[in-house]
Amino acid sequence: MSDNPMQRGQQWLKTLLELTGVSTEIKSKLETAQSQEGDSSEPDNYWLTIDENNLTPEEIQVLIGADGSVLDAIQYLANSVLNLSQPHEDQAFYTIELNGYRIKRQAEICSLAEAAADEVRSTGQEVEIKSLSSAERRQIHTFLKEFRDLETFSRGKEPHRHLVVRPALVE
Repeated sequence: MSDNPMQRGQQWLKTLLELTGVSTEIKSKLETAQSQEGDSSEPDNYWLTIDENNLTPEEIQVLIGADGSVLDAIQYLANSVLNLSQPHEDQAFYTIELNGYRIKRQAEICSLAEAAADEVRSTGQEVEIKSLSSAERRQIHTFLKEFRDLETFSRGKEPHRHLVVRPALVE
C-alpha cells in the first residue's frame, strides 16, 4: 500500500468496494487543515468520492444506507484502518462521499450548529443536539470552536451520545 495518505485511502476504498462486488473509481481531494495561528493540530482531511456513474440507484442507496449509516460505517473503517500504526503526526481524516450525500448533510449540520448557537445566545441555556454520528459531532465542534462565547462537548455513551452547546465559561 502507498505511503501517500490520499493514494492509500483510494486503494483501500477501491479494494473494499471490490470485495463487496462493486467496481468503480474513487476520486480524491485534499482539504488542508487551517488554523488561525498557522500551525494546525487538526489532521488533513482527504475526501474520497465514490464515482456513482457506473452504479445503479439501488447500489447507491445501499452504500449510503439509512440516514447515511453505511457511508458512516465505511468512513469509520477507513479512518480506523488507514490510521492504524501511523504516528500521530502522520494521521489523516478521511471523508467518504457518494452522490453528494456528505455535502448536503454538511449543510444540514451547519444549519443545526447555527440554530443551536442562536438558541444558546438568546436563552443563555445549554442546547443538546441528538442523533449525530461521531463525525457529525466533530464537524460541529470544529465549526463552533471559532466562537469564543460558546463551548461544545459531548455527553453520554454511544449510541446515545449527544453534542452540547453552551455559553463559554468566563475565566
